[in-house]
Amino acid sequence: MEFKGVSIGIIININIPTIIERQMASQERCFEITLIRRYIGTNTATRIILERTHIAILKALKPSISNGNPAIAPPSIDPAKNGTVVLVGATTENPSFELNSALLSRCKVFVLNHLEKPALEKIVLRAEAESGRKLALTDEARATLLQLADGDGRYFINLIETVFDLTKEDEVLDSAALMKIVQQRAPQYDKDREGHYNLISALHKSLRGSDPDAALYWAARMIDGGEDPLYLLRRLTRFAMEDVSLADPNALQFAISAWDAYERLGSPEGDLAIAELVVYLGTAPKSTSVYKAWPKALAEAKQTGSLTPPMHILNAPTKLMKELGYNKGYQYDPDTEDGFSGQDYFPEGMGRKTFYQPVERGFEREIQRRLDYWNRLRREKQRKMKEEQ
Repeated sequence: MEFKGVSIGIIININIPTIIERQMASQERCFEITLIRRYIGTNTATRIILERTHIAILKALKPSISNGNPAIAPPSIDPAKNGTVVLVGATTENPSFELNSALLSRCKVFVLNHLEKPALEKIVLRAEAESGRKLALTDEARATLLQLADGDGRYFINLIETVFDLTKEDEVLDSAALMKIVQQRAPQYDKDREGHYNLISALHKSLRGSDPDAALYWAARMIDGGEDPLYLLRRLTRFAMEDVSLADPNALQFAISAWDAYERLGSPEGDLAIAELVVYLGTAPKSTSVYKAWPKALAEAKQTGSLTPPMHILNAPTKLMKELGYNKGYQYDPDTEDGFSGQDYFPEGMGRKTFYQPVERGFEREIQRRLDYWNRLRREKQRKMKEEQ
């Protein structure tokens, strides 16, 4: 890795991996460095590399680094803009959420991906070469060790050191013996960061794609990572309304029942209610017809919010209101021949509007059949009314 053309007065380093730090510090025209663990960041470990005499510049730059501070003075990023300061940082979080946008737009972002199996194998070979001994593991245990690393090279090196330190000469460990001497890494999951939103997105999309197995996996990942089960139930209930909706009217009731069951039982017994809900929603027919209809109705209401209901559907509790025409001509639908009067319930002069358009799936297929029947009756009754006039 080379950093050509870097001519700097200070390198400001925010939680940068040591190997990259050393690479940058070894480049031509970089200053001697001093480690100062302060000033920037409260939610991650922080290291700042700079000359002691330039602490004032660091203090000036500090407000631009945090996205959580809305009162950012634009001049505070001048040291980064004019090259006096080169800001180099590493984080497990998405920098889109962690850096001020003005500063981020002036940065280059490099993604450090998880190490794949060939890269981890090279670490093992190098460790064996430097220690002068083979890793005392069976082929199966070796594969287990690679899996435990979860793509993290530093953690993998710690695992290798543990195996070297705790195995006796001529001892060879199988997978079961290996698991007794190493600690399995906790899942990488931040309940309020990008990992949280990535996993809930994966769950939602798996449910929309009618893949209950994938949905169960992502739900299990969230629960195993320490997610609040009530958050999961809230999102699943929303899914029942938003993505299943009237294609399966029982979905919402199923979600509420699962929520209630979990609150009564708690974990781990109540986790099964979550799993059952995930499978139910994943296998239910999907429809967003109501989800799309509601914004259309709201937009129309904003445009025509001053129009009054037609007189025939207004109540007339007083004699004066009856004399003024309130409720005149109203037909009580259940008492009509077809159980349907066909009267217009929109404001006068507005005309009929169609907001809800059901799909040909699940129960909405039956809803569409009913709407088609009522539309046909409405047209027939309106035609008869015109003929009578």
